[in-house]
Amino acid sequence: MSFLSSLADRDHVFDFLVPATSPVDVRHGPILYLEDVSVSFDGFKAIDDLNLTIDDGELRCIIGPNGAGKTTMMDIITGKTRPDTGSVWFGSRHNLLAMNEPEIASLGIGRKFQKPTVFEALSVFENLELAMAADKRILPTLTARMTGEVRDRIEEVLETIGLEELRNGPAGILSHGQKQWLEIGMLLMQRPRLLLIDEPVAGMTEQEMERTAELLTGLAGKGKQSVVVVEHDMGFVRSIARTVTVLHQGSVLAEGSMDQVAHDPRVIEVYLGADPDEEAA
Repeated sequence: MSFLSSLADRDHVFDFLVPATSPVDVRHGPILYLEDVSVSFDGFKAIDDLNLTIDDGELRCIIGPNGAGKTTMMDIITGKTRPDTGSVWFGSRHNLLAMNEPEIASLGIGRKFQKPTVFEALSVFENLELAMAADKRILPTLTARMTGEVRDRIEEVLETIGLEELRNGPAGILSHGQKQWLEIGMLLMQRPRLLLIDEPVAGMTEQEMERTAELLTGLAGKGKQSVVVVEHDMGFVRSIARTVTVLHQGSVLAEGSMDQVAHDPRVIEVYLGADPDEEAA
């Protein structure tokens, strides 16, 4: 069937309306692997011999003082920044340093920045519809018909992010926390295997923070996504953390459970301040 004929066929389902499945291969190792990664900017070493491994289905928290290299690390993973040395692999087959940003995103790596960016004049449902893993060219977007599979996916994501009752309302009326959840939902529409989330609870109420903790732990708990959270709120990190990695001066300073890193003298000195046991005394 020609392209013009397919446009005239009201029952034709365009392939680009079906979200793609990430081709990442994790049968022989972790989903993300950074080895000996370094990068300098004008003589300043932002990342210094960084080694990091994220397992499939894992929820990992990354903490550290300002300037520790957290944002630069995510820039490297998503292709925004190229390191001077080292290697970065997504599964066992995909060398991320040989790919550009769109190619990396298409593999199933989604990134959420601190400030939510949603289409405020559109409804919650329409925001999710636009976020489909789809061909964004004008003609296909205007002529595409929503498939039952895509509608089911939107319903599934609405339930996951807890915005079912607000589906028809404009995104602009959502609270700050709800906008954060909607943007996470927009990433989920593309069926990512790895989510990189930057300071998700900044500016949230306590109730919104609790709901966000449930959302993120639920995503990793289902085993469909690996989730990497960069966060400064230690109470929130403690509520979701399974493994915590502490960055300092561009490399891993400590790694382990929240209790382990919270009592590490090096972490206390450069980031946390007073020992938690001393504070409680």
